[in-house]
Formats: sequence, structure tokens, C-alpha cells
Amino acid sequence: MMLLTRDRSFYRDLLVLAIPVALQNFITFAVTLADNLMTGALGDASISGVYMGGQIQTLLQLFSGGIEGAILILAAQYWGKADTESIKRIISIGVHFTLAVGTVFTCLCAFFPRKIIGIFTPDLAVIGEGADYLRIVCFSYLFFCLTQALIAAMRSVEVANIGMAVSGVSLITNISLNYALIFGKFGFPALGVRGAAIATLISRIVETVIMAVYVFRIDRKLCLKLSDLFRTDALLRKDFIRYGLPIAGGQVIWGINMMGNSMILGRFDQYVIAGASIANTLNALAFVTMNGMSAAVSIITGKTVGAGKIELLKEYARTVQILFLGLGLLTGAMIALAKTPFIGMYAGVSKETAGYAHQFCTVLAVTMVGTCYQAACLAGLVKAGGDVGFVFKMDTFFVLLVVLPSAVISARLGAPAWLVFACLKCDQILKCFVAFFKIRSFNWIKNLTRD
Repeated sequence: MMLLTRDRSFYRDLLVLAIPVALQNFITFAVTLADNLMTGALGDASISGVYMGGQIQTLLQLFSGGIEGAILILAAQYWGKADTESIKRIISIGVHFTLAVGTVFTCLCAFFPRKIIGIFTPDLAVIGEGADYLRIVCFSYLFFCLTQALIAAMRSVEVANIGMAVSGVSLITNISLNYALIFGKFGFPALGVRGAAIATLISRIVETVIMAVYVFRIDRKLCLKLSDLFRTDALLRKDFIRYGLPIAGGQVIWGINMMGNSMILGRFDQYVIAGASIANTLNALAFVTMNGMSAAVSIITGKTVGAGKIELLKEYARTVQILFLGLGLLTGAMIALAKTPFIGMYAGVSKETAGYAHQFCTVLAVTMVGTCYQAACLAGLVKAGGDVGFVFKMDTFFVLLVVLPSAVISARLGAPAWLVFACLKCDQILKCFVAFFKIRSFNWIKNLTRD
């Protein structure tokens, strides 16, 4: 039995798909980093407010990500069968669902920004800054949802470069407008956190316009037309809901986890909140390469299952485990080495904030090893291979019965902030043991397509 597959097309496809996705993720991360660094110069309350406002964006990404995941998994398997008509209907169904989610988030945040930020923290200064940011940035949510659904559609047919290009334009737009609107450059007023929100809104609109032009005018794999988004199919909608609900449910669980994280850490002072913001930003930076490769594994897995090449997929599964364990060790080491210079980039933060950020980054250097391994195995193989229900059940168990209870108990007992933070990340290590035995069973390989 070979530990690493000798199929060179696997490694070629992995790199061809992973590099654009990783670069897109890095660029998306850079937009958030630009917001954090520039608002960080305004003080701890501003960076904490933008961080808390950004949690709603993260929550939206989790909900819309469940829909995008359903598009990707189903469409990739149909791509393995070369059935583009079914793919078009799947995209249409996904767009309808994701726009509905975006509308709900926009309305809630537009009408109740202070109450929503107040869920995460009682600090009035942080609530004020976060609400100012949220009441503007919420109007970007619909554009974000539509763009991400179309990017997922293109990825499912192995077109990953467009997402990277769109994010690149968005980065340039966002950073330029951030500089002008946050600090009042080039004749613009200095708007602080509101300037960061306006910059994000404009960049999201630009993303959507570029993506729509590509999908409806340039792409030749699907040749999607605007009218296709109004077409549907009862059977495929049933499949989308059947297989998409566990994916969306898993994202909801992670949304609960994210809210729980923010609420638990939000009960500490603003130095802890700001330190967590910095640490999680570094974590996102380290995560981009792994996430890109994991997304590539998902596409390869779905296509291979749809084509009926089961024995070949088993080879791929063994290879993925070894590759991503090595990637996890490397990424964890990079976090440990980079944390001091990275935190030093936040010139406006206090010594207390920097101290907490160092502690949290040390925790992340350890947990990132597990993150890389289990995410590739569970999302890239098990979920994309068709066993979407297993991943949902496991996420529910760990979040509701392990992560959040342990963090709440440790916080109530007066544990230091770093230990509470470690409890919030402990599942990244624990899931590795589950993933190892699940992959070995190969009972997760399921063809979800219709003849």
C-alpha cells in the first residue's frame, strides 16, 4: 500500500487549484488586516469595535459559506459527470438562498447595530465604535453573498483564478479608500471607523461587478446567463436542501461558536479583546495556505467521486493526511516565529494588549497543527466525499459539549485569559483523532449525483 499517490495529476491539480484560492484568501485577509492596522492607530477602543463589528461579517461568512459549500460539493460531483445543465440549476438555487441570508443580516444590523454589538461586550466605548462601523458595513453583505456564491460556482468547475483576481482588485480599492477615509487624506474627511466601513462597502460592490462580468460575459465552461439564475429544478432543490442543510447546519454551529468566543472574551477588558483580535488576525494569515489547499482537495475529491474513481480517491486520502500533517507542523512553527514582529506592526496598541496577543499566539501555534490536519480530512475529504452529516454531528458535539462549556467554566473559575482562549481552540486538536479513524473507514465516499 502506497502512502503517497504516484498520480502526478493529483499534485498538479492540487497546486493549480490551491495557489489561486490561497492567494484569494490571503488578499481577503489583507483587507481585514488593513482595517485592523489602520483603525489600530486610533486606539484600543477602535480596534476592539471594528473587531466586534467584524464578528458579524464572520458570522455571515459562516452562513453563506454553508450555501457555497453545498454549491461546491454538488456541482463538483456533477462536473465529474460533465453535466453542466444540472450545475447551472444548482448555482441558481444557491444564489436564491444566499441572497435571502444576506438580506436578513443587512436588515438586522441596519436597524439594531448597538444591540448587536452589545451582545458581545458591555464596554460602552467598544459598543459605540462597533455600532458606527456596523451600521454602514452591513450594506455590503448582499454584494458579498452574491460574489462568494459565483466564486464557489467557478471553483466547482476548476476555475479558481477569477476569485484571486477579484480579491486583488478589492484589496487595492479597500486599502486606498481606508487610507483616504480613516485619516482624511486627499481632501476627504477623517471618518475613523466609519471610513473603514465605507471603504469595505465600496470594495464589495466592485467585487460583485467584476465577478458578474466574468461569469456572464467571459466564462466558457458554464456559459451561464442571467436568465439561468431564475431557473430551478424541484429534484435538485430537494438534493440541495438535503445535502446542504447539514453543511449549513455545521456553519450555524460554527457561527454559534464564533459568537460564544466573542461573548466569552468580551467579558474580559478591552486589552484582552484587542489582543484576541491581533492573534486571530495572525491565525487567519497562517490559515490562508492551508485553506486554499483544503479547498483544492474538496474540488478534487468531488470530481473524483462523481467520475466513479473510488480506488484512486483512497490513494488521494492517504496522501492528503501526510501532506497536511506536515503543513500543520510547518505553519505552527511559523506562527511561533512570526508573532513578535507581527504584533509589533500594531503601533497604537498598549503593552497590556501586546502581552495578551503574545499569549494567544502561543496557543495558536500549537492548535494550528491540528487545524491543518483535521480541516483537510474532514472538509476536504469526508464532507466533499459525500458524508456531510458526519461532519455536522461532530462539529455540534465538540462546540456545544466541549469547547464552549470548558471555556465558560474556566472563565467563571477565574482562569487566566490565555487558558480560556486555549479552551476555545481545544477542538482543533481533539478532532484529529476522530478524523484519523474516520478516513481509514472509507465509508464517507458517497456519490450524491442523479443519473
